[in-house]
Amino acid sequence: MYEPIRTKSVHSTMAGTHSDFPHRSREEELDIQLAGHLSALLTVTDELRALTPSADLDTAAERLAAQVARLRGGRTPLRAAPAAAGDPAALHRRAHTLAGRALVVAASRADTSAAILAAQRMDAHTAALSEPKAFSTAR
Repeated sequence: MYEPIRTKSVHSTMAGTHSDFPHRSREEELDIQLAGHLSALLTVTDELRALTPSADLDTAAERLAAQVARLRGGRTPLRAAPAAAGDPAALHRRAHTLAGRALVVAASRADTSAAILAAQRMDAHTAALSEPKAFSTAR
């Protein structure tokens, strides 16, 4: 009626063996995640720079690129030349969201410089969104 299992349990064999693929530590995973958020924020910042050039956005882009390079072991992020088209308000909202995500990850990995940069970018995008004249259309 009942035939015993002749092979070892999958669970017991997995516990004692090492897999063929490398595992990352929590810190490495957070570094990758933070670099991704900052890289996405850099892309949106570059798009905003194409629409509304400013020294503040230029400085922010340089600082973001430096943080991404630091997190990626010195490899500079790839940057595309964005077209000067789009809605600046929507881009500022997107940038604010990305900066918030970066801030959460930076805080969880205790990365003070990235957290400060993300918080400054959130403040800058909030200020840009609250300026009534920044996005008004000519009538």
